[in-house]
Amino acid sequence: MKPKVLVTFDSMKDINRGYYSFGKGLGDALIKQNNGRFDLAYYLFKKTPTLFNNLVKIVYRWFADQIFFRKRNDFDVVHFSDQRCRLPPWNVNAKKVITIHDLNKVHLKKSKPHRIIAYLNKLNKRVSHCDRVVTISQFVANDVERYLPAAKGKISVIHNGAEKLQVKPSHQPNFIPDRPYLFTIGLMSPQKGFHYLPALLNGNDYGLVIAGIETTHKAVILEEAAKYNCTDRVHLVGEISNDDKAWYYAHCLALVFPSRTEGFGLPVIEAMHLGKPAFLSKFTSLPEIGGDAAYYFDSFDPAHMQKVFSDGMKHFKENNGAEKSMAQAAKFSWEKCADAYLNLYNELLGK
Repeated sequence: MKPKVLVTFDSMKDINRGYYSFGKGLGDALIKQNNGRFDLAYYLFKKTPTLFNNLVKIVYRWFADQIFFRKRNDFDVVHFSDQRCRLPPWNVNAKKVITIHDLNKVHLKKSKPHRIIAYLNKLNKRVSHCDRVVTISQFVANDVERYLPAAKGKISVIHNGAEKLQVKPSHQPNFIPDRPYLFTIGLMSPQKGFHYLPALLNGNDYGLVIAGIETTHKAVILEEAAKYNCTDRVHLVGEISNDDKAWYYAHCLALVFPSRTEGFGLPVIEAMHLGKPAFLSKFTSLPEIGGDAAYYFDSFDPAHMQKVFSDGMKHFKENNGAEKSMAQAAKFSWEKCADAYLNLYNELLGK
């Protein structure tokens, strides 16, 4: 009999969040790369938008699983694909691996110290019940090693993949910019740094398109746009489809992504797959993902950011930047990611 593997994708509830993209990308690739090695099953909420085209068994989450998992003895390996773990690791009798995407709560320091300590203790308990810990970047691995003692000797780095988006010739988004534009995407939260971007429109006639779930931070972005007298050139388009996203990437001048809290940074690879220049903050995992094909903001000082952008665009045009971007993006694929996880499942089973 084939070894039975359960992969939890219970964070795939919102199509516009990173966990959904991760689950869809890895889930599809595991099915594709499995080649009959394992009897795969996925653990999902019933309201999850995709069921992987009926190509894999589905175990639906039940509210009581947190107390007693009815299939606790049914699997040889259980992979908790993110640290939220609505299915507690101690409720499963199997070899266990957990993927940790970030420890952003530690870096943001928005919570009181005792809450951060409680968060780390809770996560450390989950890790203590797992045989292996995977992080999605070396940056996150360093964090895990520093803050989670139970992970010592268990850590592997498996980089995420990124879908190579295809632009549909007949598709157009609802909003079409009337001028060359910069593009970014993500939750409109302070840590994403989108409020730093209107400064890049100073001294030019470019537009800025920001896609993603809107929050109260939207007001701060618009305040900065007014400060640089470019409110009419800053467009917040809200949540978008994959087809919209592909269109915006394909037609933009550059991706601008000044985030301060990234475990990986999926938009970087998505943009680079289409040969676009990427302007990123130098913080967290982004230099690891963008490599020497991207351009980096060392600070968020407006004059510094403007110079990095101006010099970077010139360098990109004069040095085959599109080819370098695509070569960097090619280092990351869901197929490579899935192969690494499948090999890890084998290792856990002693094969």
